[in-house]
Amino acid sequence: MKNVLVLIKGAGDLASGVAHRLYRCGFIPVMTELEKPLVVRRKVAFAEAVYSGETTVEGVRAELCSSISDISSLQKKKIIPVVIDPQGELVRILKPDVLIDAVMAKRNTGTKITDAPVVIALGPGFTAGVDVHAVIETKRGHELGRVILEGTPQEDTGEPHMVNGYTYQRLIKAPQEGVFISYCSIGEIVESGQIIGYIEGRQVQTQIKGVLRGLVADGCIVKEGMKIGDVDPRCKPEYCYTISDKARAVAGGVLEAMLDRVLDWVLNKKVSGGAGFVN
Repeated sequence: MKNVLVLIKGAGDLASGVAHRLYRCGFIPVMTELEKPLVVRRKVAFAEAVYSGETTVEGVRAELCSSISDISSLQKKKIIPVVIDPQGELVRILKPDVLIDAVMAKRNTGTKITDAPVVIALGPGFTAGVDVHAVIETKRGHELGRVILEGTPQEDTGEPHMVNGYTYQRLIKAPQEGVFISYCSIGEIVESGQIIGYIEGRQVQTQIKGVLRGLVADGCIVKEGMKIGDVDPRCKPEYCYTISDKARAVAGGVLEAMLDRVLDWVLNKKVSGGAGFVN
């Protein structure tokens, strides 16, 4: 199992929850990201390594990989490599055994079922058995984390999960396009109507009181209406630094789908003496 190469496209909070679970189970995945990730829950996202060079999520460390040749050396040190790969070239170069599309774009940005022996995707935009081998349900509710081997997951409604009676009010959205400059930090308690930053001189304000659970990185270019922050009305700063229940459920689904096919591969090798996954 240790020789199975896992590549995760995306390093946001859900992708990082998946990477963390796989790491704990003996896999050290490679993760890819954009040059300037627009990740909100940065304290639990390995994408933060793109900005800071390295980051740690619940005891698991990741580092920005300056060269593809450094990937193996980081893995030997039990560090998750994060590679800037906006065009998705790493799939072709590394030829992973397992590819996990965790971009969460709500659409397929180019992943194919032929990209790897095992191809798994998170959330809507994919059809199991067509685009990928398995899709993991990411919509909160009874089906969260379910492995879908045929068909599609639930559509994205765009409605945020309710926390203490708040849904849309929890979100901080960009009032216009431009460069975001932050005046607050993740983990701070903020008041309703508080200014937490500016975009091209225009105020960015909260709608409710709570803890600032997530915020895009300072200097990011954002579009009007884009989610750039998240306020948690439970006012528990420690929640900012731990993987969410949703990410853990989704990670469990990925692990189930992945090991199901990897186990087929191992058994096939023992029976036939051959190499490779069962398709």
